[in-house]
Parts: sequence; C-alpha cells; structure tokens
Amino acid sequence: MKEPAKKHRDHRELGQLLDLFSFHDIAPGAPFWHPKGMALFRVLEQLARQMNDNAGYKEISTPIMVKSDVFKKSGHWEHYRKNMFHFINPTDENEELAIKPMNCPESTYVFNATTRSYRDMPLRLAELGRLHRNELSGTLGGLFRVRQITMDDAHVYCRPDQVEDEIRHILELTNRFYALFGFIPTCVLATRPEKFMGEASDWEKAEAALKNALDALHIPYEVQAGEGAFYGPKIEFHLRDSQNRDWQMGTAQLDLVMLPKQFGTEYIDEEGNKKMPWVIHRALFGSFERFIGMMLEHTDGTLPVWLAPVQATVLYVSDDQRAYAEEVCNALIASGVRAELDMQNATLGKKIRAAEIMRIPVIAVIGEKEITARTVSIRNEVKSFDDFIADTAKAAKIPTV
Repeated sequence: MKEPAKKHRDHRELGQLLDLFSFHDIAPGAPFWHPKGMALFRVLEQLARQMNDNAGYKEISTPIMVKSDVFKKSGHWEHYRKNMFHFINPTDENEELAIKPMNCPESTYVFNATTRSYRDMPLRLAELGRLHRNELSGTLGGLFRVRQITMDDAHVYCRPDQVEDEIRHILELTNRFYALFGFIPTCVLATRPEKFMGEASDWEKAEAALKNALDALHIPYEVQAGEGAFYGPKIEFHLRDSQNRDWQMGTAQLDLVMLPKQFGTEYIDEEGNKKMPWVIHRALFGSFERFIGMMLEHTDGTLPVWLAPVQATVLYVSDDQRAYAEEVCNALIASGVRAELDMQNATLGKKIRAAEIMRIPVIAVIGEKEITARTVSIRNEVKSFDDFIADTAKAAKIPTV
C-alpha cells in the first residue's frame, strides 16, 4: 500500500487478455470459463475442499432444482421470489419448480435424513454449489454481479454450548485462508435487529458467543448494532485490496430459528429429549466469481505460482533445442505443474515478452549451454534439470491451510 499507485485493469479486460473467461448475450450474467480460467477455478475448488477436509467438514451435494415448497417453507418465497428462477412443470401444471438461489434449505434434508444424537454434534456439512439468482439485467457487472454463482457454503449444526468453539475455529480457518493471498481481514459483528425471530435470551447468548470467540483470538471488530439478520447475528469478513477498496467476502451467520424451526431439525440430547440445534452458515470465498474478479484486479492478474492458470512456460532459442525443451516441459507436467511449451516462430525476446504479458510466473529458457550442461535458465538464475523440476513442482502445489 506504500508503493506508488499502479494502473489496474478491469477484471473483464484481464479475463480477455489472459484468456480466462468471456460473457455472451445468450447467457446474461453467466461467465463462460475458458480452459485457463477453469484451471484457476479448479485450483480454488481444490483449496476449498482441502480446507474443509482438514477442518472436519463432510461434503454433500443437493439438487439444483427442487419444488417451490422448499422455499415457501424457508420464507424465501415470500421475501426473495422476484430474485428466483421458477416455473410450472410443462408436463404437470400442479408442480412448480425452482432453481435454487442458495444451499441452506436443502442441507436440512441431509440433516433430517437420519436421527441425530447430541454425540453427532457439531455436524459440519459443506457444499460447493452452483446457484442461480435472477439479478436485474441493469445490475449485472462482470464477475462481481452475476446470475450464476458458485458458493463455498457450509452449514454447521451444533448445540448452543458448542457455538463459541465453532465460531473460533471458523475465525482461525478464515484468517489462514485469507493470509494465503496476503490479506488481513477486518471483522464486523452485526447484532439483533429491531424485528427478530426467537427469544431475546437466546440472542444474548448468541451474540456473547460471537464476541467471546473474537476476543479470545484478539481480533478487532466493529459492531453494527441492529444489522444482523432476523434469525441471528453474524460476523462479516472484509478485505481491502491494492486499490484501497473494501470488499465484504466471507460470513459466519448464526441461525437460531429459521432453518431449525422451519424444517424441524432436531437432535436427541443426553436425557432422550428432542432439541433444536443452532446452525452456522459459513462461507469463506463469498462467491468464487466475485473472489476471482477481486483477485484479478487486486494483483493485476499476477497470481502466485500455485494459483496461476499456466505455472510455467518453456522457451527455446532455435529448433536445435526443441527436443530438450520438450523433455523439460514433459517433466514439469509429469510432476504436476501446469506447463506449456512455447513453439511460436518468434525471437526469444518476443517469446519472453508474450509470457510476461500472460503473467506466467516461471519462464524457463533453453539454449545450447543448457543442453550441454543439462540445466535450465530462469531469468538470471541457472538450475540443474532435477533441481528446476523439483523446485517448480514444490512452488506449484496448493498450500495446506
């Protein structure tokens, strides 16, 4: 932030320049991901799954199309219907179907599929789901406002006495996640609104649990009184990018009554009584699309090696070095690196410039000296064949969170 301000391109321009994605009139508000963009998308999905696996989440997948009854029960039908895609079944006029705009209601069907004990708590269910929201055409804007979004949703079903620990674990995970990208998030605690569901005493316990978790980790936060959802308080995670813009990304939303009450989620306590769990709605990315758009503009498309769509390119001076360059490239690919061999008929300088424009982090150059010594040149450094492959493969691996 202390460096002089640099020109940052719009993420849509970067998407075209780097051949990541495009938008077309046949699908307003839905990106078409190109191979390089899909490589980036898949890395983020792998990262999300790795984090969830390590943190004890179980992945589920729920239908993208369900009967509208689900959203009538959750309350979304009354308050959110204009933002939903829904239709009458052409073969059954008595059946109305909806394309889901959020994953929350459907996770309750997984929870309710079997009898749950207090010993099962906390039950952490994660879903990387494609969602569709009928945003107004005038509000659509690249990856920042889309009709098709991908959420790294998770729903933690827990006993009230477990909430503080679960929130603390989410905060720790969130900080480690954002640190990968060089961010230190700021937190906002949104508390009970004027109109709310549930008991005031439960709200007090819920807000205390969120505050205690934040305080225990010495995380500063701003309180926004009355800005919580009608069904529970929440923590928002805000990031500030290289252009000093504030982005609200992940959330940890506590649900005291909406999902549990509306869908009859219950567990059996130590005394054999039925109890209603509390639910934490958790997302780290917010949405993959918005996160990618923000990261592209934040970095001007220069991503770390592990995240770059093309991690390494191998260049050679003349056709005399092509065979060795192919050997280097194939060894990179075999070691798990997303590598390409630049075979264009151009000078070495033009090849290097093209690779720099495409933001490829590792540019390997092969000449006669490299063939003789079985080495690889990277900028001003020369490495042995084996060291280059091993070092690049190590840098290309997704970090462990």
